Amino acid sequence: MLKSPGRRFIVVGILVLLMFIPLFFAAEVINSRKFYSQDTIRTVGLEWGGQQTISGPFLVIPVEREVTTLKSRPKIDPETGLVMTHAETGEELKVRFEETVIKAGPSVYLLPSKFEADLDTQTQMRARGIFQVPVYQAQVDMAFDFDLEAADPLIAENETLLWDKARIEVEVSNNKALRGAAEIATQGTALSLSPMSGRHGFTAATGDPRGQGQYDLTLGLNGAQSLMVTPVGLNSQVTMTSDWPHPSFSGAFLPDNHEVTETGFRATWSIPHLARPLPQAGRDEVAGSARKVSGFGVRLIEPNDFYQKAYRAANYGILFIALTFLTILLIERGSGKPVHAVQYILVGLTQSVFVLLMVAYAEQIGFAAAYALSAGAVIALLTGFGAFALKLGRRALVLGAVLVVVYAVLYLILDSADYALLAGSTLAFCAIALTMFATRNEDWFGPEKEKGPGMMARIFGTAAPRVAPPPTSPNPPKEG
Repeated sequence: MLKSPGRRFIVVGILVLLMFIPLFFAAEVINSRKFYSQDTIRTVGLEWGGQQTISGPFLVIPVEREVTTLKSRPKIDPETGLVMTHAETGEELKVRFEETVIKAGPSVYLLPSKFEADLDTQTQMRARGIFQVPVYQAQVDMAFDFDLEAADPLIAENETLLWDKARIEVEVSNNKALRGAAEIATQGTALSLSPMSGRHGFTAATGDPRGQGQYDLTLGLNGAQSLMVTPVGLNSQVTMTSDWPHPSFSGAFLPDNHEVTETGFRATWSIPHLARPLPQAGRDEVAGSARKVSGFGVRLIEPNDFYQKAYRAANYGILFIALTFLTILLIERGSGKPVHAVQYILVGLTQSVFVLLMVAYAEQIGFAAAYALSAGAVIALLTGFGAFALKLGRRALVLGAVLVVVYAVLYLILDSADYALLAGSTLAFCAIALTMFATRNEDWFGPEKEKGPGMMARIFGTAAPRVAPPPTSPNPPKEG
């Protein structure tokens, strides 16, 4: 290394910037492992049932209408029974008449007046290779009824409601997720359920719903990653309970009240119909729009998983490499043999590999144990390297102490995403302040020397030819 402190600082700064390269590749490896993990979670989740959204129930009332059309037919001679033709042209004569037929019209869709839903989920972990995938089994209980009088204003004079063909429809994200008993009952009578054609969900024929009261739905289903419902009632009351301690509430509505503990969560929603852009009664199918604009629920997430932590460690890695380089640069001053650039690179590569070690072991033994093992190995290696290779002697203990502090702070940064920026920026500021204090009396230009050959001469090993002084006469002229 150069003997001038200022030049050494500049060279070390350049070496720090070069460490972006191994950190970049380490971050790419972490991302590839994260994508592989996410693909595994998605695959296992789909096999178990996938993300679930429950839309409905909706009461569908078919409609038939009388349609009168004007038609024509050949004119028949009443005497002969033959088709009459034009006397001059010979063309068949036509007679017009009106025909009234019965056709199916757009059905009437009614949303519930009362809608109460209670969803209880029990989670379990499914393994695929080294990855653990959280899935759930949900028990859904609903109570609802319909305002049947809302259907009459939607009917034209030539239309008729087919009350005896009314049915209840409930949509889910995937029928293969349905497990256990599925039942819709009213007044103690269970309705017959059947899957819907071309759509995921099921339907129940109600017969004439007039005179029937409240309906009760019981449903069991599997799912993964998320559970959502749609607020289809005039007044919707939804309660979710689960043993999953890390819920992420999402969708169109956040819960009015929720309680999250280490053993699970409970959340409640109360949503009036004015809060959602869905008509209470209409002639259009609304299940699709209900899912898109009004669905809400919970996502079952792994908070701050070790892939996120490792990726954040790679992003903060340049800061900790810079602090390590700075520590070595400050404590090796005065030694007879300054640290070489190659030795700095070896130190930086060791710290870059730290994040890969952490991910590799975290996949097997968990984040905390993997971090302690990886950080301990790096600290021990760099302390020994400082003592024996960098010839720091007892000053290597200072390097080890700094590394302990650095990796302890890094653990706090990774463990708490909310305070990561605060801890990282504070550490950087303190490091700069301590460096300024430790180098307050430093002579950045180095000791004064006699001027030697110029820079180009030092580089190419040549010196500019010296101009010899003019010869002096051995017998100076006499004054005369």
